Amino acid sequence: MTTTELSDLERHFERTIEHDLRVEPRDWVPDEYRATLIRQIAQHAHSEIIGMQPEGNWITRAPSLRRKAILLAKVQDEAGHGLYLYSAAETLGADRGELTQRLISGKQKYSSIFNYPTLTFADVGVIGWLVDGAAICNQVPLCRCSYGPYARAMIRICKEESFHQRQGYELLMTMMRGTKAQRQMVQDATDRWWWPSLMMFGPPDGDSPNTAQSMAWKVKRHTNDELRQRFVDMTVPQAEALGVTLPDADLAWNQERASYDFGEIDWSEFKQVLRGNGPCSAQRVAHRKRAHDEGAWVREAAAAHARKHREAVAVA
Repeated sequence: MTTTELSDLERHFERTIEHDLRVEPRDWVPDEYRATLIRQIAQHAHSEIIGMQPEGNWITRAPSLRRKAILLAKVQDEAGHGLYLYSAAETLGADRGELTQRLISGKQKYSSIFNYPTLTFADVGVIGWLVDGAAICNQVPLCRCSYGPYARAMIRICKEESFHQRQGYELLMTMMRGTKAQRQMVQDATDRWWWPSLMMFGPPDGDSPNTAQSMAWKVKRHTNDELRQRFVDMTVPQAEALGVTLPDADLAWNQERASYDFGEIDWSEFKQVLRGNGPCSAQRVAHRKRAHDEGAWVREAAAAHARKHREAVAVA
């Protein structure tokens, strides 16, 4: 490729971003843009797959057949989200098997939130309310991501995440109308998941190395702190309606900003969990590795079937 040809491709890419158009798989993109998207989409896909574990742990112990069916459907949705996202990463030239190896070897991360334990069934509801609520705040802007396959995958994912949040909130409302012990379970779960949910948006803007470039490429549309503030403002009225207290003594309405002030996040905890030192970090990755190893025969059988089909088509 000549220097002139490369320059023309670069200008076309820049114009596509400038005019808020979509970049598609056959378009030329800078290597850094491709690498950024593969990293982000892979981490997102890993988070969906690892995220099946905390709630999947409660499928066999759900308190009713209705709750079991709801939870099973949600966990299946999360598996589907992972598949959509791995497929989107493949359009950038990534190999799904290699991405999985990078996950189980610790070379790629997933959302820190999934390294916390689910101690009671109330955690299932709080995950739906807070964790999926934070995910919605984070992911809805990705429906306008500059990379087409990722943006289109996010439309369906966000619709399903919205349903998951409503399911979680309905479960909590039901428990809050129950016994004193059930109400205490909800409060306890809220206390444990509130701060990790705020950490889901990533480090403060000043400590986020990728935000500025991702926003320039219109991969991201808002900074971490902007999204975190939006989540807090959305969630406080929901907590009041639910009848629970958010565990933050500094939480207060700021009339001048027309938003809620909130306390300082323990970023040392966030960094520790991100390094693989969370309460369930080793367990989550070990479980994923075991599932991958035990599923090897399925992948081999599928590959053999595909090969025979290609051979049959070639002969015909």
